[in-house]
Amino acid sequence: MDYASIVTTIRTLALEAGAEIMQVYESPEFEVKAKSDASPVTEADERADALIARGLAAAFPEIPAVTEEQAESHGIEAPVFFLVDPLDGTKEFVQRRGDFTVNIALIENGVPTRGVVYAPAKGRLFYTDASGQSQEESGPFGDTPGALKALKVGKPDPAALVVVASKSHRDQATDDYIAKYQVADFRSAGSSMKFCLVAAGEADLYPRLGRTMEWDTAAGQAVLLGAGGEVVRFDDHTPLAYGKDGFENPFFIALAPGIDLVSG
Repeated sequence: MDYASIVTTIRTLALEAGAEIMQVYESPEFEVKAKSDASPVTEADERADALIARGLAAAFPEIPAVTEEQAESHGIEAPVFFLVDPLDGTKEFVQRRGDFTVNIALIENGVPTRGVVYAPAKGRLFYTDASGQSQEESGPFGDTPGALKALKVGKPDPAALVVVASKSHRDQATDDYIAKYQVADFRSAGSSMKFCLVAAGEADLYPRLGRTMEWDTAAGQAVLLGAGGEVVRFDDHTPLAYGKDGFENPFFIALAPGIDLVSG
């Protein structure tokens, strides 16, 4: 696997998709449509999706891509594939809160081994390099990568954890679970940025007790794994795997190692 070429390509595609998204985001108004599951979709989702799908197919025709916005791709079964969410956090996008991301991941035998998470409105870019180490790149983001900071999860203090939770999907069940820990501080973030905050050592624990799809989590999980973190199923604390039937995730917990997880 030519990881160097893959990383270069998905970084470039994420930046280009981010530029397309920001054109729509900064326009005076844009149309919001509802998909079959009642979730919102905008022109930005569709433009970013088309750009990424074309780019991946041109660069790696031998590797199939599963993308949120193309239902026909959801029947793909392969040991190696790309998994794409062109605009994660559409609700944040619609409300112009800035917490949305472009997500592209490479899945190998159920594991997200490389990935990129780009938050264009926040100016933050996270990705795994060719070796698998996760980096945060400082802007401006040009053809040649700028300054890189290797990401490493923090060392959690079990008596003073920093927990990150969703802005749009936090519920009572999540709050009840968080209450089982000794928490010193909360961070609130949308989209896959929550994984990146744990990867960057800015949070220790991110529990998700709600419905997600694999394209929502794959790139963020790749970044967290490359920073020494973990993502496990909520029910049995085994690693969260990919390529599941229907691409739907169970509840999960993302964390920095060193936390004694409690049962739900």
